Amino acid sequence: PAAAAAAAAAGWGAGMADGTRSLRGGSPASSPLLGGRGRAAAGSSSPGHGFRRVTLTKPTFCHYCTDFIWGLAGYQCEVCNFMSHEKCLKNVKIPCSCIAPSLVRVPVAHCFGPPGHYKRKFCTVCRKSLESPAFRCEVCELHVHTDCILFACSDCRQCHQDGHQDHDTYHHHWREGNLSSSARCEVCKKTCSSSEVLSGMRCEWCGILAHSACYIIVTPECTFGRLRNMILPPTCVQLFSRNFSKLHCFRISENLQTESAALGVAATFPGRGKQTLKIFDGNDAVKRNQFRLISVPRIAKNEEVVEAALRTYYINDDQQEYELQTFTQQTLLSDDVINRNSAAEDSNLGSVFRESIPEAWIIRAKPKDEEVIRIYPAWLKVGMAYVSLRVNKDSTTQTVIKEVLPLLGRQRMVLDNQELILNRLKDIRKTSIRQMNQTRFYIVENSKSIVRVNLFVGGLPPQLSPEEYTNILKEELAIKSNVVSVSHVYQAQGAVVLEISCFSEAERIYMLVKDTTVNDKPLNAVVIPEASKIPQNCCPLLVFVNPKSGGLKGRDLLYSFRKLLNPHQVFELTNGGPLPGFHTFSKIPSFRVLVCGGDGTVGWVLGALEEIRHKLVCSEPSVAILPLGTGNDLGRVLRWGAGYSGEDPYSILVSVDEADDVLMDRWTILLDAEEPAEGAENGIAEPEPPKIVQMNNYCGLGIDAELSLDFHHAREEEPGKFNSRFHNKGVYVKVGLQKISHTRNLHKDIKLQVDQHEVELPSIEGLIFINIPSWGSGADLWGSESDNRFEKPRIDDGLLEVVGVTGVVHMGQVQGGFRSGIRIAQGSYFRVTLLKPIPVQVDGEPWIQAPGQIIISAAGPKVLAVGLS
Repeated sequence: PAAAAAAAAAGWGAGMADGTRSLRGGSPASSPLLGGRGRAAAGSSSPGHGFRRVTLTKPTFCHYCTDFIWGLAGYQCEVCNFMSHEKCLKNVKIPCSCIAPSLVRVPVAHCFGPPGHYKRKFCTVCRKSLESPAFRCEVCELHVHTDCILFACSDCRQCHQDGHQDHDTYHHHWREGNLSSSARCEVCKKTCSSSEVLSGMRCEWCGILAHSACYIIVTPECTFGRLRNMILPPTCVQLFSRNFSKLHCFRISENLQTESAALGVAATFPGRGKQTLKIFDGNDAVKRNQFRLISVPRIAKNEEVVEAALRTYYINDDQQEYELQTFTQQTLLSDDVINRNSAAEDSNLGSVFRESIPEAWIIRAKPKDEEVIRIYPAWLKVGMAYVSLRVNKDSTTQTVIKEVLPLLGRQRMVLDNQELILNRLKDIRKTSIRQMNQTRFYIVENSKSIVRVNLFVGGLPPQLSPEEYTNILKEELAIKSNVVSVSHVYQAQGAVVLEISCFSEAERIYMLVKDTTVNDKPLNAVVIPEASKIPQNCCPLLVFVNPKSGGLKGRDLLYSFRKLLNPHQVFELTNGGPLPGFHTFSKIPSFRVLVCGGDGTVGWVLGALEEIRHKLVCSEPSVAILPLGTGNDLGRVLRWGAGYSGEDPYSILVSVDEADDVLMDRWTILLDAEEPAEGAENGIAEPEPPKIVQMNNYCGLGIDAELSLDFHHAREEEPGKFNSRFHNKGVYVKVGLQKISHTRNLHKDIKLQVDQHEVELPSIEGLIFINIPSWGSGADLWGSESDNRFEKPRIDDGLLEVVGVTGVVHMGQVQGGFRSGIRIAQGSYFRVTLLKPIPVQVDGEPWIQAPGQIIISAAGPKVLAVGLS
């Protein structure tokens, strides 16, 4: 539901802003007993539902007890389609969609991703099955139809504090339905799922399950369950999110979601004797051309049509308070409506159906001299307390506050705004009757809050001073120095963190960065939260996911981890890389890292960690791996398996929590080309500048790297085909067969020096430096035979093993387990001299290296990896 108007100058907030968790309750004892004229009050046995007896024409199940409804009659809600036995009516506690938004103390908007197909799921608004493309919230379990998305209750999980809020306790965040078939009730221990109807409750934090009849007796405080030590507590995360959508806050790509897809309405084909009407609910819907279709009998009275129009907008008020007005296509596009001119709005309707059927209708609330508003005290941390108050044409902000504060136990009043409340409500009513129906007011102390939006900007030239970065940003983005400052600089990565004290300026910079390039390199911007004051026994998990790795399973993992953990601790590596995640966790005293991707992804994250560890309070976090790539050799060594194949993400997180830390060597590779790069204009060019890369697994020269390079080129040409490890390995085999007859003399093109000693190379086509006992998707290249010349390899012994292969056939034999490589050397310092351009690959990332020197040496402290025992 959209937000209503705001009266910020008077210290008021009205509307559906982001806020705390969902809490249900009632008015305080001192509140006047005022309310609407809906069918059922919020505290009744069937909150908000308009049940009527219906004749059943097909097998039907009760939404409360999930049992079959025997006989020909049942009771169905006219608004949300809740179906019930007669005996279950008095026990129904699930609120109707028409009043559910009013039962949320401070609404939190959902974060809808791109539309998709979700089998055996039900819409939480209309309670019908999702048979066509639908939407799901990327943070909680909410599923909705495309045309129901506008009416979804804004009761998503609150995953951060938005500036002024401060909550030290969390209640269960219940979400109804769509439970797995194995779901068991926490209270009665019986099955609580249903494949027939939307039923059963699940806490979106701790994951406990319960029947609709059982969940109300569960202790309200949530402990976050088995994963509580891994979850980044929402109370410890602060994010000033105004002017940014939920997708921005959680760094979720928006390119697949379009407003037209989200708001489209499917046409219906009524039966004989019925008429289809196009209904708008206010000026805002008219301007956006967002309408709902209703089908009513041609002999329907005005009141019946109004009632049907209200129900299609999930409003369960008395139809006597509303009316329909006609609009032609010309009127819809006129300035009168868009400019909210009331000249065309005062006409009274006679009959709905005439000889000339209007193109559309708009539903309006009849003018009132008085309104009843709810006022919520923003300082209450728990409960659902509010004061209902009647306002008239003379009521102002000042008079309302003076009347409300004594009822809430507050006597101080520092506001003097003279705005007329009723006028504001009239404006909201014209904009949308649903917004009017969902409007609420909050009373807060009139104190100045400090705005601090943190914006990560990457893609800048590396190794510049803070002043130079500031000058670039002033030139390219026209940043305002009075509200924007550079709080952190990451020179090696060419990135800065901006601290912005103005919401509109933050939004402007964020949008402008998307279209800005510096030195032909596009910039990227990420809205990042602040995480601090972590509880003593908490060790949150920082999750990095590369959705492009291996079988492209990363998208599903992103959703699962956002749902199981706090979305603010889950980062998509294609959106800014690993640096925003490490910056977010920079003040956390103890945390672990989970990297979901291939060996190249693991190297990317570990390299970023090495560069930034001196800026982290926890300088040596342990790193776990969920292998998504093709080879996944490091994942095999640490016993995380050969690759992810759909295991339960919850079980994976439990395994990470229970795993042990192990030490692992890392190596620095200096590549220094001594000759100009090929393809230089006029044959004149400078040599390539030296570059440094980090190695965790292995480094290959020759045929090994050549195969990786061909595979890399094939994947870049047709990335959509590389969606499974089986296909990827098939491409490797194909590339290898094409080169099986090629002969090379790598030993004549390179020279090797190990620990200051020259090493004579045998006749080989590939030279490989290995740090772990797994190569090429699990092969043992070094071999298990004992050898008096060398020590037994370990991942933490400070030594690298050097192995040679004679060609593609030899590599295939090694991967088949029939042979091992040719043992050449073992040491801690290596110098390789390239006499000609040669393919090189480091942890699966290949390129052609120009002639020159390659130096391999130990890299700083060992990595603290997480391995299964």
